[in-house]
Amino acid sequence: MAEHQPEQQRKESVPEREERILKFWQENKTFEKSLAKESPKGEYVFYDGPPFATGTPHYGHILGSVAKDIIGRYQTMRGYHVPRRWGWDCHGLPIENIVEKVLKISGRKEIEAYGIEKFSESARSQVLTYVEEWKKTIDRIGRWVDFDNSYKTMDNSFIESVWWALGELNKKGLLYEGVRTLAYCPRCETPIANSEIAMDNSYKDIADVSVYVRFNLVSTDPEWANTALLAWTTTAWTLPGDVAVAIKPDIDYVCIPDPTLEGHWLVLGKPHFERLLAKGVFPADYAQLPEGKMDVFKGEEMVGMSFAPIFDYYSTQKDLPNKENCWKVYAADFVTETDGTGVVHIASAFGEDDKKLGDREHLPFVQHVTPNGRFKPEVTEFAGEPVKPKEDHQSGDVLVIKHLAQKGLLFAKEKIVHSYPHCYRCETPLYYYALPSWFVNIQKVKEQVLTRAEEMSWIPAHLKEGRFKGSMEVAPDWTISRNRFWASPLPIWKSTSGKMLFMSSFEELRSKTKKSGNTYYVMRHGRTNANEHHILNQDPQADVHLTEEGKQHVREMVAGLKEKKITRIVHSGFHRTKETAEIVAEELGLDASRISTEELFHETIFGAMNGRTVEQYRTFFATTRDRFMTAPEGGETHVEMRARMMAGLDTLEKTYSKENILIVGHGGPLWALERGCHGETIEQMSAGDYHADYLDNAAWREISYVPYPHNARYELDVHRPYIDAITLVDGEEEYKRIPEVIDCWFESGSMPFAQDHYPFERPHWKQENFPADFVAEYIAQKRTWFYYTHVLSTILFDQAPFKNVVTTGNVLAENGQKMSKSKNNFPDPWLLFNKYGVDALRFYMLSGPLMKGEDLNFLEKGVDEVYKKLIGRFDNVIAFYELYRDPSVESWTPGVQMHQDTGCPISTHVLDRWILARLDELIAQTTSGMEAYDMPEAMRPFDLFVDDLSTWYLRRSRDRLKNGDAQAKQTLHHVLITCATLMAPFMPFLAEDVWLRFRGASLPTSVHLLAWPEGGLIDRALGEDMKLVREIASLGLEARAKANIKVRQPLATLKVKGESGKVKGELLDLIKDEINVKEVLFVADLATPVELDFTVTPELKQEGELRELMRTVQDLRKEKGLQAHELISLSLPNDKKELVQRYEAELKKGVKAERILFDHQAEISLQVV
Repeated sequence: MAEHQPEQQRKESVPEREERILKFWQENKTFEKSLAKESPKGEYVFYDGPPFATGTPHYGHILGSVAKDIIGRYQTMRGYHVPRRWGWDCHGLPIENIVEKVLKISGRKEIEAYGIEKFSESARSQVLTYVEEWKKTIDRIGRWVDFDNSYKTMDNSFIESVWWALGELNKKGLLYEGVRTLAYCPRCETPIANSEIAMDNSYKDIADVSVYVRFNLVSTDPEWANTALLAWTTTAWTLPGDVAVAIKPDIDYVCIPDPTLEGHWLVLGKPHFERLLAKGVFPADYAQLPEGKMDVFKGEEMVGMSFAPIFDYYSTQKDLPNKENCWKVYAADFVTETDGTGVVHIASAFGEDDKKLGDREHLPFVQHVTPNGRFKPEVTEFAGEPVKPKEDHQSGDVLVIKHLAQKGLLFAKEKIVHSYPHCYRCETPLYYYALPSWFVNIQKVKEQVLTRAEEMSWIPAHLKEGRFKGSMEVAPDWTISRNRFWASPLPIWKSTSGKMLFMSSFEELRSKTKKSGNTYYVMRHGRTNANEHHILNQDPQADVHLTEEGKQHVREMVAGLKEKKITRIVHSGFHRTKETAEIVAEELGLDASRISTEELFHETIFGAMNGRTVEQYRTFFATTRDRFMTAPEGGETHVEMRARMMAGLDTLEKTYSKENILIVGHGGPLWALERGCHGETIEQMSAGDYHADYLDNAAWREISYVPYPHNARYELDVHRPYIDAITLVDGEEEYKRIPEVIDCWFESGSMPFAQDHYPFERPHWKQENFPADFVAEYIAQKRTWFYYTHVLSTILFDQAPFKNVVTTGNVLAENGQKMSKSKNNFPDPWLLFNKYGVDALRFYMLSGPLMKGEDLNFLEKGVDEVYKKLIGRFDNVIAFYELYRDPSVESWTPGVQMHQDTGCPISTHVLDRWILARLDELIAQTTSGMEAYDMPEAMRPFDLFVDDLSTWYLRRSRDRLKNGDAQAKQTLHHVLITCATLMAPFMPFLAEDVWLRFRGASLPTSVHLLAWPEGGLIDRALGEDMKLVREIASLGLEARAKANIKVRQPLATLKVKGESGKVKGELLDLIKDEINVKEVLFVADLATPVELDFTVTPELKQEGELRELMRTVQDLRKEKGLQAHELISLSLPNDKKELVQRYEAELKKGVKAERILFDHQAEISLQVV
């Protein structure tokens, strides 16, 4: 233990202390020991939602990580086994946008031109860019988590579990394909979920131009001549796609003169007209239009009327489907009386209500905007122009508005500022866009989802019935397809006839994959002269041939091949493989035309090791894994070897069909070929005994091969474009995969089971690891990860995924703005780590409103306050205890009884009994808060307790501790140790430091391996008595201060208003000592709460002088840096003789003076004896 304590105790800074403790944990594998220790209460399940590693951790990440760490440490101390595994979110727009910036490309077309394979490989390389920075930060903040064994959403095992989940949903009839109008990002060219828009302040206030547009009615009835419907829109760019207008049939409409076109009329809703009149859109005198200038009628009168298209791009198309239903007036409930004009223009491809109306009335589906957000070629005036670009979001509107003005269709325009959704990753303005997508039918399971939501407890509780359930009640069907690249592929294949296949496992994919019908066998060449001497040779022209014994052995081994009906033999082109192939062909009766060469099957490229012995080559590699990652100079790795062997096999697969093919090759390459047939990872290939499956000379066996999606290294990789190359066959039809990928939230929501590759591995996962006892994420996740995980768990397992959900608020900058690196409006976390230590930051963030789901304006002075008032005070108590520490009394001391159940000292002194009662109270409060997952309630009592311990218990017990009182030392030792145990989850570094300093030799090496403390019965009566004592003492000291009389000056009497006997015994003595009075009297009819006798007698004056002298000497001892045990020789001026003669013994004892000398000097001095 000693090596983990500073040489000069308490000299190191708090950050240095934490670094020392961190090193101690790492060297002693303390986290691993906490997982391995006995867990009588069984498993405690915790799910860690995966973050992106696309940047360094910020305060929000630190907050969430610390919350998870606190619960994990606490539940471990409560007797549970709490596995904690890290995970990474690897897919989706966040990564794709980063890759686009790195590659300096933008948008779908440029990605496809660059190449999807290269793009995906770039994405894979970018995913874990900041892993080391994350690990460094997570370690430094004291979070214990299995970081090295992290799950990744891009792993094949994870994706296969996601496929399984989709398959289960499909079996339940919950997946469907449909065309719906969805929030859409034209730059990313993909739909964006409403939940994603709601996250992270994706809505921004922007200025837009709204327009009032004339739609000229077409009617043979002269009453409607020169009449236009007046519609209002904030999206002028959608007007070229207009196919109808909608009105509300049951409200009043008015027909009024057009104030800007003589002899023309306008129709709009009556309540809308009144509102627009008040706004000044219409002239003021329109408030008193004369009779005959305003007709009032119900909207239903206009239903079915026609109007002239405001643009003729589509009206002139003869083959436009359902054209006969176009450019008419339809009734619609979604038209409101509060907004616009009561006339809504309908562009069926650009609004959810518009699309529903279009479907109901069989309107043409007109989509005049390309997927990348530009006007289509047929919109001739604006073709190719962006409709709502990020750089100038009004530009598309302005083009249309100018055109409307030229055609006399623009009635008015006005600027509006409104909250508008933006892409949460690239910040491009979104709009609604109709496109085919795949959906989960939430409406079918909504009642079940809401019912199961009752199984979860929330902190704060109001979120459960409020935002969480509220968002579920109005949740639309879940759009699970994305038109992107780097994500889990949708496992859906379509035939040309429109039939579909859903793949729910890789084995199912393998069973349906189109195959050549070939069967493959591999055979190692016969024994050669080089084999005799164990010499490596990579030269195909080298004089290396089969020995006679080798040839005979080949003939013997061929016997088993005869029943395999080999139709073709392929060899590497080396003498030894060619000779082997010829012998086999002869024995099997195959002619020379059935023998061919594939140069990719050549011997291992040994490089600088060529010509060396097999043993020398083996010793070149320290581990089996090294064979796959390194190679001798000029040589090839086993990964490279596998890739070229598999490329050779793929050539055979594409060249031949329904043949039985024998491949004659070399030991290492054939081993790599077999491993490659299964798409194994490096970890899988390097596991186990490398030589166990190595073919002996002339040995052969059948290999199983079905084409699989793979990257250039021939690792199984189901990402695009590899998965897109797989053709499936069912019956007589072939199927191609649809291009869409899966919404990343489906992946994240699959995390509970996908991290363990359920159901393909760990078949008992549900019984052992579901649901989670606890999760914690920031509040915006209620609409995303919490929601999607709950939906999937309910559908798949008919159970809520979590028992207890803790939501954290947002950490904001000091001024309340979002923290931003560009604005430099927050301190770097590492600066605070190195200034205050992590414990202070942990306590500051977790003990406040953030853990109630509320936002916090982050203040560095808040961390500083914890550092000084809590950690600093506790450190001072520790320092004082160490100053007078006596290790011999820490385990057991004669005369000090111990409670048999709690191990707590049984002291007779009132201060000891009081602080132990306060400790029991602290245990109860902290435990109660933690059991309720209310961390602020669990942590706040520490402030008051440490204040009581420092400013009352320790201050009033100093003399007892200095003088070796065993009960006092035993009590304070117990308090410090127990306090450290209670602090362990919250301030793990400080807690560990205390434990390492004061633990007994036979006790666990770490405070984090202890059981959670059990408190005794709280002595509330003593607590109330002590509270009264402190109140009286405070009043007495206040009276002294008002009279300007120092506390060191003794006074005769303190009178207290109250009944006699209210405070007595030791408690009364505490008041006397604290206020420095000789007597305390309780007087029932006292006029004031307290009254001091300020008369200072000569005797009292001398006592005051003694105290002043002792204080002066103690200050001198401190200045000289003397330790408590060091004795001094004290020199005093002669005028102190009389005082010393009277109080010599008390003075010597108080200042540790062995002798006192007098001289004529006026100054007081001392020397160490």
